[in-house]
Amino acid sequence: MTLLADKIGLVTGAGQGIGRAIALAFAREKARVIVADFNRDMGKETTAMINEAGGEALFIFGDVSKEDSVAAMVDTAVSHFGRLDIACNSAALSPGSGPIHLYEREVFDQTLEMCLTNTWLCMKYEIPAMQAAGGGAIVNISSNASLRGQAFNTAYAAAKSGVNLLTKSSAGEYGRDNIRINAVSPGVIRTPGVEKYFEEQPDKAEGLKKTAVLNRLGEPDEIAEAVVFLCSDRASFITGQILSVDGGGAIR
Repeated sequence: MTLLADKIGLVTGAGQGIGRAIALAFAREKARVIVADFNRDMGKETTAMINEAGGEALFIFGDVSKEDSVAAMVDTAVSHFGRLDIACNSAALSPGSGPIHLYEREVFDQTLEMCLTNTWLCMKYEIPAMQAAGGGAIVNISSNASLRGQAFNTAYAAAKSGVNLLTKSSAGEYGRDNIRINAVSPGVIRTPGVEKYFEEQPDKAEGLKKTAVLNRLGEPDEIAEAVVFLCSDRASFITGQILSVDGGGAIR
């Protein structure tokens, strides 16, 4: 039995890493998938992977930090597939790290824009589409940095904590419309971005690898499984929740 049969799903940041894993998992569970990314080559690659495996996917260019781009992305999705049932807002980019008093204002503002404001913009247009369809489910991708803070990554942690409260507050607003809104909070996951960070900061790599009580890194597919569940009818009474998928990192 497939969990997302006949559903129309949108995944932002689907060109690589966690977003790609989510898009592939949506397709495996028989959703038709809108693959959204601002990297055309990577987004088209994810789309091809789905279509070549017998699924149905459409690539849409989407810069989710720009409102016009988000509006066009959702409009195209609805016009092509007829409606929108499920969405995962995965796209995020953290442009800087370091002591907070050394942040440039531009870097701090960019981090909020690309990790929090973009999630709100996606929801702003996804929600009316789901209202028109009679309901739906949204999963936002947060981060365990949002749960306790993260030294030298303060702007990102603050932005993702905003995603958590955006998720909880909006869940309270749209439950009456049969729209469930949850978030998944990953721990340290083996993505291209994390691998690059390990190469650039090898002294910090071993410590991050040991943050989980399971003593290993998480895999993008493990985040995708949680997102699929929360988007499926098996999670029909779950909304306004932040689910840590972190190998127990949040309790260490």
